[in-house]
Amino acid sequence: MSLPTLRTLALINGIFLITLAISMLVPVATLLVYEQPQDIHAFLWSSLITFISGMSMFLQGRGRPSQLRPRDMYMLTVSSWVLVSFFAALPFLLGRHTSYTDAYFESMSGITATGATIFSGLDSMSPGILIWRSLLHWLGGIGFIAMAVAILPMLRIGGMRLFQTESSDRSEKVMPRSHMVAKYMVVAYVGISLVATLGFWLAGMGLFDAINHAMSAISTGGFSTSDGSLGNWQQPAVHWVAVVVMILGSLPFVLYVSMMRGNYTALLRDQQVRGFLFILLGSWLLLATWYWATTRLHWLEALRHVAVNTTSVMTTTGFALNDYSLWGGFASMLFFYLGFIGGCSGSTAGGLKVFRFQIAYILLKANLKQLVHPRAVIKQQYNRHRLDEDIVRSILAFSFFFTITIATLALALTLCGLDWITALSGAASTVSGVGPGMGPIIGPAGNFSSLPDSAKWLLTLGMLLGRLEILTVLVLLLPTFWRH
Repeated sequence: MSLPTLRTLALINGIFLITLAISMLVPVATLLVYEQPQDIHAFLWSSLITFISGMSMFLQGRGRPSQLRPRDMYMLTVSSWVLVSFFAALPFLLGRHTSYTDAYFESMSGITATGATIFSGLDSMSPGILIWRSLLHWLGGIGFIAMAVAILPMLRIGGMRLFQTESSDRSEKVMPRSHMVAKYMVVAYVGISLVATLGFWLAGMGLFDAINHAMSAISTGGFSTSDGSLGNWQQPAVHWVAVVVMILGSLPFVLYVSMMRGNYTALLRDQQVRGFLFILLGSWLLLATWYWATTRLHWLEALRHVAVNTTSVMTTTGFALNDYSLWGGFASMLFFYLGFIGGCSGSTAGGLKVFRFQIAYILLKANLKQLVHPRAVIKQQYNRHRLDEDIVRSILAFSFFFTITIATLALALTLCGLDWITALSGAASTVSGVGPGMGPIIGPAGNFSSLPDSAKWLLTLGMLLGRLEILTVLVLLLPTFWRH
């Protein structure tokens, strides 16, 4: 990698760190409002250290920027996520006096919008720390949307080449106008966040809790201001607001851009959105009926409990209304499956993404038809566009490495002393971005604090791989990547 390229990467990462340093002043302002100055020094020192580091990188890289090639963008993506998480951990380290392992785990979980946490006692925790956790979700969510639109299409794994942004265009056609697309996406993201805050507030939350949960819900992150998560608020309206915002965060933001530019039916016409809603609503009805039949709850009450928990898992948010791992084997297995499916490509949600399952179904149906009619030419389309061979190949490759990553990570976690349920669900939940795992240790009623440090670092790697869709990281391991 050439020196001009490294200088440009330093310049951009420096800008990211400067932005992060400025963001650390939000908790400072929060602490001043709540007249709790005890943690202000932690955020001020963290901000100062981050700002100096970012400014140093910015000054090293200033001058005429080098034109970044596609492979340079992979390095930029990975390095920025690792660096931002490194410095974002400082307030946890200085304010909570945790080990750096715990601090980095929490910051990576925040910035990747995973939602796995090592903290307990949230109800009495400093408002500065609480708002910082939620703010990391919010910043990471908009960062991943930008990456999904600008970076992942280069690897042909993000799926954005398949989705329309205008009535007759594919999203790849707007890449030359990416600055305009980014502007509209930021407007949509901020707009939904503000509406969500208002919705939570009107539904019965305090303003501070409403702001935090709005940032967590739209980013499908899942950090809460209470150990009981959404179960701390008994108002049904709060739960339904959370469901709506989680769904909005799981839809392709490029389609919001299309709607803002006049294509008002973009979401309804998109095959992935329809598939996502079909799976989600079908899971609601199936599990609600089962839950109603096995409890004494009214069916509508059962539906609300199921809707919150099911939406949280499928959108990989991580909120919980109650401990759904106690609902029985059928519910636990269904939740485990839904976490793999995830949301839509180009959203803040994790998982394999719905479009990959839809394309797999299209391929299966085409292959079965080919067996019956060997000489037939089977037309394969998705979202009214022909499925190119390279798209199919990339989906197969990504799905394979997604599965192998979870399997390898789970095996490594057992070597750290974890039981197989904790290891497997922990690997799956971090790579998929769900957050809580299964079982009594890391389930919805637990957290990751009791895990050994080696397991936390492995799970941190799982969060990074899952958020960056694995191949973005693995491509850096190729010897050819480092050749000029």
